Amino acid sequence: MEHKHTLSILVENKFGVLARIAGLFSGRGFNIDSLNVAPTNNKKTSRMTVIVRGDDRTLEQLTKQLNKLVNVIHVEDFRAGQYVDRELVLVKIKISEKRRAEAMQIVDIFRAKIVDVQRESLLIEATGNHSKLAAFLDLMGHFGIVDLTRTGRVAMKRKLAAREEE
Repeated sequence: MEHKHTLSILVENKFGVLARIAGLFSGRGFNIDSLNVAPTNNKKTSRMTVIVRGDDRTLEQLTKQLNKLVNVIHVEDFRAGQYVDRELVLVKIKISEKRRAEAMQIVDIFRAKIVDVQRESLLIEATGNHSKLAAFLDLMGHFGIVDLTRTGRVAMKRKLAAREEE
């Protein structure tokens, strides 16, 4: 049965690593739903968070193939409840003077921030898990979304691994 998987991939921070990993996914017929790559606290490594759909058996094979790639240090397929994930969205909404207070109230409820105010628009920053942002964007849609961009999800395991506890 196919479902979403959250993969955390620790890689060496080297030229071409992202291209090789993306190529492995596309070569196996996987569409990446979300991809985020950023350096870790160690300047020599980066962490990739990849959201992909597939069945457990196929993802297990993909994980093994990822682990064989040069520059890949560790791959983990996070299971539900094992991790915390967040995403950032910037959304610009069309706003009239009459509805500005209503929009600001929704922004407060979702603990979002207004980062730019123009006469006819608001630019809002919101962070949270996927379902929170979906609900937020649904409400913002009633004002008229002019533009939006998302970071893609980042995820981190809740518990320390045995090697991290030392």
